[in-house]
Amino acid sequence: MSTGNGSDTRLTIHDFQERKDRGEKLVVVTAYDSLFGRLVDESGVDAVLVGDSVGNLLAGYETTLPVTLDQMVYHARSTRAGVKRALLIVDMPFLTYQVSPPRALVNCGRVMAEGGADAVKLEGASESVLAAIRAVTGAGIPVMGHLGFTPQSVNTLGTRVQARDAEGAKKIVEDAKKLEDAGAFSIVLELLPAKVAASVTRAVRIPTIGIGAGAHCSGQVLVLHDLLGLNDGFNPKFLKRYASMAAEVREAIERFGSEVRAGSYPDDDHSF
Repeated sequence: MSTGNGSDTRLTIHDFQERKDRGEKLVVVTAYDSLFGRLVDESGVDAVLVGDSVGNLLAGYETTLPVTLDQMVYHARSTRAGVKRALLIVDMPFLTYQVSPPRALVNCGRVMAEGGADAVKLEGASESVLAAIRAVTGAGIPVMGHLGFTPQSVNTLGTRVQARDAEGAKKIVEDAKKLEDAGAFSIVLELLPAKVAASVTRAVRIPTIGIGAGAHCSGQVLVLHDLLGLNDGFNPKFLKRYASMAAEVREAIERFGSEVRAGSYPDDDHSF
């Protein structure tokens, strides 16, 4: 089993920060169940993200907006069963933290207590989100922020690179500082020009985790199904596939079907 940095002890947000301070790049990958959680964990990543992208990948939703708190708690608990070492971070769904700090605290508390999360992730840097972060971190729940393209704001932002002009870049940097001041231990930067992401990374002490934001972040995150080539209909410019599993899955099932129809499976070696 690979453990990336030579330890089987469960990682904390302090380990996350220390690795960034030592100049080590942080590796984050999504997972949504115990099997893939275990495989990702055994591969030596620093953190496993139970993303609300589960709505797109497993439920077939067009956006992440329909994902519920109960769904995230379920997938968090399932993934927790497989993740023994990496930091387990769980996305908070749409409108589970923006309405009020007390509601955010209760909902994030559920994800921690029932889902087994080590930390939660909240999108944006509006006043309502900052108030939620202050309340949640004040109760001892670690929070990862998320700036740039924030999927829960897809209807206002669109799915495109953010902060392309000087004004937008300045705002992203200011928002990152606000998230840090509010208590966030890390920030995901999604679909940002590389120079803007680099500016954000220089402006804050906490780690930045990029996805479609260039090479100058403190680390990178990819969706598991994308990097494995299982989600082969998704082809953004930033994505590098490290396997072509969709083709392998189809081929394996077709072979199984052919053998069943031909009567060659099960054979004597696969019968009791």
